[in-house]
Amino acid sequence: MRKETKIMSNYCIIGNGTAAVGCIEGIRSVDQEGQITVISKENHKVYSRPLISYLLEGKTDVERMKYRKDDFYESEKCVFLPGTSAVKIDKEGKTVETDKGEKIPFDKVCVATGSSPFVPPFEGLDQVEKKFSFMTLDDALSLKDALTPDSKVLIIGAGLIGLKCAEGIKDLVKEITVCDLADRILSSILDSECAAIMQKHLEENGIKFMLSDSAVKFEKNKAYMKSGAEVDFDVLVLAIGVRANISLIKDIEGEVNRGIVVNTKMETSVKDIYAVGDCAEGYDSSIGGNRVLAILPNAYMQGFTAGVNMAGGDKEFTNAIPMNSIGFYGLHIMTAGNYDGECFEEKRDGVLKRFFVKDNKLIGYMLIGETDRAGVYTSMIREQIPLDTVDFELLKKVATTFAFSSENRRKKFGGVV
Repeated sequence: MRKETKIMSNYCIIGNGTAAVGCIEGIRSVDQEGQITVISKENHKVYSRPLISYLLEGKTDVERMKYRKDDFYESEKCVFLPGTSAVKIDKEGKTVETDKGEKIPFDKVCVATGSSPFVPPFEGLDQVEKKFSFMTLDDALSLKDALTPDSKVLIIGAGLIGLKCAEGIKDLVKEITVCDLADRILSSILDSECAAIMQKHLEENGIKFMLSDSAVKFEKNKAYMKSGAEVDFDVLVLAIGVRANISLIKDIEGEVNRGIVVNTKMETSVKDIYAVGDCAEGYDSSIGGNRVLAILPNAYMQGFTAGVNMAGGDKEFTNAIPMNSIGFYGLHIMTAGNYDGECFEEKRDGVLKRFFVKDNKLIGYMLIGETDRAGVYTSMIREQIPLDTVDFELLKKVATTFAFSSENRRKKFGGVV
């Protein structure tokens, strides 16, 4: 009797961030033998991008930034192609063409291309010699090399990227000014009062702000602002925003919007092609619809989900929500979900908590100064736990499992009563 030969699958992953790691580990949870090729635009092995500001502060180093050990690719039997870009997907021929002229065959491919900085067409920007983005390890290292103790730095963008950059370089330079067209910092995740608290804290630590204002023109090392003000600088950081890298799928007429549209299995509209991470527009359970969720934990789970399905498993990711956990000079904030509901507030010295409720469920929160065990709140949003089944008054004061019934604690927390 002739023994059947199993044909190995070819998997290709375009990208090398958190989502790609999730995809590799998802594939290997089902298929231990298939060929996995990872195409990485960066020359670095996978690292944790949120740590680049801590690298500049001296709170970490390149070695400790690694998201997986150096032998990760070898141990997972991957072919790793650093410093390589995918330029085209041939959906009929089932190959990925690289900028080096290679054609990588695939049975299933996962697009994990992330996002790129959005830079408006500022007049005179080409005259600015020292200008930087702040998204990658190479960005951070290049910026650090350009700074001196006498540097005056202008950061355009008061979102998470711009503010973490400001914190990271504060002790390396003479002066930092952050500008933004929005009327408050962190406008995508904080309301006016919460943003004002964080702004005051950052100002107390030496960061200057110009809000409801931004550059409209540059002449070498001078920025002309919308307000008419002029700002002299030595180094410019552009942290205005990002756009999902969707071109590989758009070019083959796959469905795209702000990101590459995927279902809860991370499948795109093109057969055998998946998309995950910051480039993907997936299901957000807090709004009951699709949107880009450029957040590290979701990126990993999207990647893992895609990997399982690429390898023939059956997995869905249905409880993704927007989340942010970040700190500046010792003051920590956490946000999650959405804020389209009735607001309940707890406030005391150094602490502000806002909970947003709709249809008897917690749908979002903002926490400043007290973020311990916030996972309890996040779990309630993900699992849509009815508030009339918990002690919400207690939960507003402290994130504790004792706000749940003993029966729910047994089910949810493994027998803790």
